[in-house]
Amino acid sequence: MSVSTRVDLALLGFRGAPPVSRTAGAGPSGDGHLVIDGLNAAIPQNPDSPFVFDGTRVILDGEDTGLDVEVVDRPRFYDLRTAEGVPYEKLARLHGRNVLATTVVQTCIRYSEDQRCRFCTIEESLRSGATTAVKRPAELAEVASAAVRLDGVTQMVMTTGTSAGSDRGARHLARCVRAVMSAVPSLPIQVQCEPPDDLSVLTDLRDAGADAIGIHIESLDEDVRRRWMPGKAGVSVERYREAWREAVRVFGRNQVSTYLLVGLGEDPEALIGGAAELIDLGVYPFVVPFRPQAGSLAVDVDGARAPAAGVVEKVSREVALLLQSAGMSGADQRAGCAACGACSVLQNLGA
Repeated sequence: MSVSTRVDLALLGFRGAPPVSRTAGAGPSGDGHLVIDGLNAAIPQNPDSPFVFDGTRVILDGEDTGLDVEVVDRPRFYDLRTAEGVPYEKLARLHGRNVLATTVVQTCIRYSEDQRCRFCTIEESLRSGATTAVKRPAELAEVASAAVRLDGVTQMVMTTGTSAGSDRGARHLARCVRAVMSAVPSLPIQVQCEPPDDLSVLTDLRDAGADAIGIHIESLDEDVRRRWMPGKAGVSVERYREAWREAVRVFGRNQVSTYLLVGLGEDPEALIGGAAELIDLGVYPFVVPFRPQAGSLAVDVDGARAPAAGVVEKVSREVALLLQSAGMSGADQRAGCAACGACSVLQNLGA
């Protein structure tokens, strides 16, 4: 598959309904999950897309695109419930073919209209009844054990909405990691949170058993941050740098990552320069195109659209070259978004 085609799919999405999909939540959503040319692919579901997924192929203008498409079957663990009757599907979801993902706290102190990240829909899945507000450690241990046993899951991602506590939700993450490790000791886990006030909490996460961490800033441009993430912008870029440096010390080089979103209005050259700075720190810049999501302020209020394909491809290509030069690869991370790669095109570019 050409990188240009993969970029077009990431931006235009497809029509169709693969067995594994999700409609809202933390991070990119509103997508269908496939394996394309051997790589995980989370493709937006778009009724206006020229691409069509017919159940086995991706078609463009009535012609088979020739992409090697593998359908991800609905996981068997989705059919199970806890002893209290909670469907496992409400506690954790399959991403791609082998990643179990959960948002351990589905609320965020920054979700008021004047504070929330304008691309985020973390609480929309809670309002729709698709998930629960707080996942208990024992529940996640139960689900993870079943997902590994029944569906061959090989890694797990735990993210959280930001809490009011100084740990920003990291201590609950640590409890959840510890419980899963007790049930499935061999399952690699990435945790994701904002920089905690006390950076020693990062060591607590590592000691609990987390293998990797995502500390997501989305943009290094302060004007972009204030416009798109007014709440998170209260945490300075320098504070993120301090957290990344400590995280690299604790978890190791290339086991720390951060999202950088293409399409928020940041100058592409500045974005590439910021990615280079992150790589120098040992942090993997997970470059992802901004995805307009129904239920977000970006779509419902701002009418924001996906970025231009040429910009996404340019940024992705140049960041991939920087990563290759530094010997960093998403596939070398033990767990997490970059290890999965489905929301980006960096793995298609060998990074």
